[in-house]
Amino acid sequence: MIAIFDIGKTNKKCFVFDEDYRIVYEKSVHLPETADEDGDPCEDLPLLQNWIWDSFLEILRDRRFSIDAVNFTTYGASLVFLDVQQEPCLPLYNYLKPFPENLESQFFKDYGVKEKMSLETASPVLGSLNSGLQLYRIKHLKPETFAVIKHALHLPQFVASLISGAYFSDITSIGCHTMLWNFEQNNYHEWTKKEEVVSKLAPIRESDSTVQISLQLSDRRHNMEVGVGLHDSSSALIPYLASFEEPFVLISTGTWNITLHPFNDVPLTPDELAQDCLCYLSYRGKPVKASRLFAGHLHEQGVQKIAADFGVADDFFQSGQLVETPGLLDKYRELVQQLVEKQVVSTKLVLYGSPVRRIFVDGGFSQNDIFMQLLAASFPEMEVFAAEIPQATAIGAALAIHRHWNSKPVAEHLIRLNPY
Repeated sequence: MIAIFDIGKTNKKCFVFDEDYRIVYEKSVHLPETADEDGDPCEDLPLLQNWIWDSFLEILRDRRFSIDAVNFTTYGASLVFLDVQQEPCLPLYNYLKPFPENLESQFFKDYGVKEKMSLETASPVLGSLNSGLQLYRIKHLKPETFAVIKHALHLPQFVASLISGAYFSDITSIGCHTMLWNFEQNNYHEWTKKEEVVSKLAPIRESDSTVQISLQLSDRRHNMEVGVGLHDSSSALIPYLASFEEPFVLISTGTWNITLHPFNDVPLTPDELAQDCLCYLSYRGKPVKASRLFAGHLHEQGVQKIAADFGVADDFFQSGQLVETPGLLDKYRELVQQLVEKQVVSTKLVLYGSPVRRIFVDGGFSQNDIFMQLLAASFPEMEVFAAEIPQATAIGAALAIHRHWNSKPVAEHLIRLNPY
């Protein structure tokens, strides 16, 4: 069995999967935030650490389970800064924390115009969401603290280190709009060396590797493999890569609809970057071209306006009110049609230069029949499927280290496809 910790911005979850990737244990918690030294909201790092350890020990003490491995997947663009005692010496800054404009101007003055740097690092300019710039900010605004930083770990690798005691960097975090990685040279960007940032980053370890540990609890000794952790966007793609050999595009939907094309190795263009395209690195180290659309947010705003106009509840599109209220269905279809038109533009950005025949849609919009029908009609030359997989991100983290804990072949039918 394997224990997986899936740490989101809102919900923190832990699971136990058996060798057939069935969930045999799960729990979820919402942890309150705290504030950094500037009063900006941020993750309460001690609270998170305690929850992970308490949950892990609870699982190990449960005699229903025999845990052979543990892995982690978390949200990205977040760094934990450790001193020489391997203790956090700064808050876990929120990736939405405003980035000082003067520092951003200085960075690009010293290291190249924004368009050039964005192309080289496959990273739109996103302020603190470019996690490498978080280190740049600390060096220039808190030089005394920067000097005592031993390791700067992305969040997935930090939470993995809590159990393994080992400190690594991972390519799925480094390669996700961090401005740390030069995609052309397949190495850290030159600025990281000049600013002595790279010296704060732990050695890169393969995403499918593990560290062996042994824990003695009461009368039981637990020998297990601990993964190095994965960025959640890359982790969510793994079940699809494990299940399908024919090239595909995945539209992962939620607050953001992210179109991921793991079979498109055509370099990003300035026009694509300007339209919010970027590249991830998969757990195998391959570029994954991606585009983003704020569709979930736009849908929520549109639904609230329609609900107010018609005097119905905000969840009307999920209830009988949609067909019972005169004119409501026609108005809602207009909203979804507008979203689908934007989605088609966004998705076609990553299809350019590397067409495929299949589109998979997972997440909230995959359950929206109107959205799926309109999307399929917009891509008549392609097969469009609503994909259903419970806890894809957590399963991806388990699949990444499958060979270290699972004696069976990868389970078939992990993903259920509904054609449109």
